[in-house]
Amino acid sequence: MEVIYEIFYHRLVVRDDIPKLPKTWRNKIRVAIEKRLTTNPDLYGKPLRRSLKRFYKLRAGDYRVIFKIENNKVKILAIKHRSEVYHKMTQKIIKS
Repeated sequence: MEVIYEIFYHRLVVRDDIPKLPKTWRNKIRVAIEKRLTTNPDLYGKPLRRSLKRFYKLRAGDYRVIFKIENNKVKILAIKHRSEVYHKMTQKIIKS
Protein backbone atom coordinates (compact mmCIF):
# COMPACT_ATOMS: atom_id res chain seq x y z
CA MET A 1 0.00 0.00 0.00
CA GLU A 2 1.42 3.35 -1.07
CA VAL A 3 1.34 6.30 1.30
CA ILE A 4 -0.03 9.52 -0.12
CA TYR A 5 1.50 12.67 1.32
CA GLU A 6 -0.42 15.91 1.68
CA ILE A 7 1.25 19.05 0.35
CA PHE A 8 1.14 22.25 2.41
CA TYR A 9 2.62 25.55 1.24
CA HIS A 10 4.02 28.05 3.71
CA ARG A 11 2.14 31.34 3.47
CA LEU A 12 5.28 33.21 2.35
CA VAL A 13 5.77 30.75 -0.52
CA VAL A 14 2.27 31.53 -1.76
CA ARG A 15 2.67 35.26 -1.19
CA ASP A 16 6.27 35.83 -2.35
CA ASP A 17 7.89 32.88 -4.13
CA ILE A 18 5.23 31.58 -6.53
CA PRO A 19 4.27 34.98 -8.01
CA LYS A 20 7.95 35.73 -8.74
CA LEU A 21 8.47 32.51 -10.73
CA PRO A 22 8.59 32.86 -14.51
CA LYS A 23 5.30 31.70 -15.99
CA THR A 24 7.03 28.98 -18.02
CA TRP A 25 8.37 27.42 -14.82
CA ARG A 26 5.29 27.73 -12.57
CA ASN A 27 3.47 24.80 -14.11
CA LYS A 28 6.61 22.65 -14.41
CA ILE A 29 7.40 23.14 -10.72
CA ARG A 30 3.78 22.49 -9.71
CA VAL A 31 3.74 19.23 -11.68
CA ALA A 32 7.08 18.16 -10.16
CA ILE A 33 5.73 18.81 -6.65
CA GLU A 34 2.45 17.00 -7.27
CA LYS A 35 4.06 14.04 -9.02
CA ARG A 36 7.09 13.45 -6.84
CA LEU A 37 6.35 14.81 -3.39
CA THR A 38 2.89 13.29 -2.98
CA THR A 39 4.22 9.75 -3.41
CA ASN A 40 7.89 9.51 -2.35
CA PRO A 41 9.27 12.78 -1.03
CA ASP A 42 12.22 11.15 0.71
CA LEU A 43 13.16 9.29 -2.49
CA TYR A 44 12.96 12.29 -4.87
CA GLY A 45 14.19 14.88 -2.37
CA LYS A 46 17.82 15.14 -1.44
CA PRO A 47 18.60 15.83 2.23
CA LEU A 48 20.34 19.11 2.94
CA ARG A 49 23.32 19.53 5.25
CA ARG A 50 24.71 21.78 7.96
CA SER A 51 22.24 24.40 9.21
CA LEU A 52 19.56 23.08 6.82
CA LYS A 53 19.96 19.41 7.80
CA ARG A 54 16.28 18.89 8.73
CA PHE A 55 15.18 19.87 5.22
CA TYR A 56 15.14 18.38 1.73
CA LYS A 57 15.45 19.86 -1.74
CA LEU A 58 13.72 18.95 -4.96
CA ARG A 59 15.40 20.05 -8.18
CA ALA A 60 13.19 21.48 -10.91
CA GLY A 61 15.50 22.85 -13.58
CA ASP A 62 17.37 25.82 -12.13
CA TYR A 63 14.83 26.10 -9.29
CA ARG A 64 14.83 24.40 -5.93
CA VAL A 65 11.89 23.46 -3.77
CA ILE A 66 12.89 23.30 -0.10
CA PHE A 67 10.60 21.16 2.00
CA LYS A 68 10.24 19.30 5.27
CA ILE A 69 8.57 15.92 5.83
CA GLU A 70 6.41 15.55 8.94
CA ASN A 71 4.41 12.31 9.23
CA ASN A 72 2.31 12.18 6.03
CA LYS A 73 2.70 15.88 5.30
CA VAL A 74 5.16 17.69 3.08
CA LYS A 75 5.61 21.35 3.98
CA ILE A 76 6.94 23.50 1.14
CA LEU A 77 9.07 26.24 2.70
CA ALA A 78 10.69 27.90 -0.32
CA ILE A 79 10.68 27.85 -4.12
CA LYS A 80 13.52 29.93 -5.50
CA HIS A 81 16.29 29.98 -8.08
CA ARG A 82 19.26 27.84 -7.11
CA SER A 83 21.53 30.89 -6.88
CA GLU A 84 19.62 32.35 -3.93
CA VAL A 85 17.57 29.63 -2.24
CA TYR A 86 20.12 28.35 0.28
CA HIS A 87 21.17 31.81 1.41
CA LYS A 88 17.54 32.88 1.86
CA MET A 89 16.63 29.70 3.76
CA THR A 90 19.57 30.11 6.13
CA GLN A 91 18.45 33.68 6.80
CA LYS A 92 14.88 32.50 7.52
CA ILE A 93 16.11 29.91 10.01
CA ILE A 94 18.34 32.39 11.82
CA LYS A 95 15.46 34.87 12.13
CA SER A 96 13.02 32.30 13.52
